[in-house]
Amino acid sequence: MRFVTALLSLLCAVFMPFGYAAEPARADPAQAQQIVTKVCAACHAADGNSVMPANPALAGQHADYVVKQLADFKANKARKNPVMYGMAASLSSQDMQNLGAYFESQKPKTRAAKDPALVNLGQQIYRGGIMAKGVAACASCHGPTGAGVPAQFPRVAGQFAEYSAAQLQSFRAGDRANDTNSMMRMIAGRLSDGEIKAVAEYIAGLR
Repeated sequence: MRFVTALLSLLCAVFMPFGYAAEPARADPAQAQQIVTKVCAACHAADGNSVMPANPALAGQHADYVVKQLADFKANKARKNPVMYGMAASLSSQDMQNLGAYFESQKPKTRAAKDPALVNLGQQIYRGGIMAKGVAACASCHGPTGAGVPAQFPRVAGQFAEYSAAQLQSFRAGDRANDTNSMMRMIAGRLSDGEIKAVAEYIAGLR
């Protein structure tokens, strides 16, 4: 009987690792606090509500999106940024998961659009697209309020107009290429500077 028990224990020890993969650790926002304080806060603020238009607001952003961007910065191929590459280079996959969960849990601050004329054009593009150019409505992916869709499309509501415009211009130029199926590159490639500025202005006031 002892021999049979010992044999079963041995077989379990040998074969279970091949049949069962260890479950990844769950994202823990609390574990990200130290990284946020030492690394992220200087540009994005401790709660993710950046006060500098050149640096995106991350509060309330979908965790999966944050993780993907950090991984892309670390890979330094489809999305290159010397500053963010330096910040992401030492992050582990678990660090990224923790940071994603942390920023998603923060409450985003609302912003307001500044130029009424631009807002009117931006609203038309965001809600209805530009049929003549084959530009789909932004709302079809990012939602009518800019909330986005977790794991698919990022939250854009309340983002700095300057940052949103810069990203659209980067997609248009092909400098940023980490969009699925080149979707954003195709859309941004059909927008003029004025149209980009208008839709970015409208996005800033969404909530």
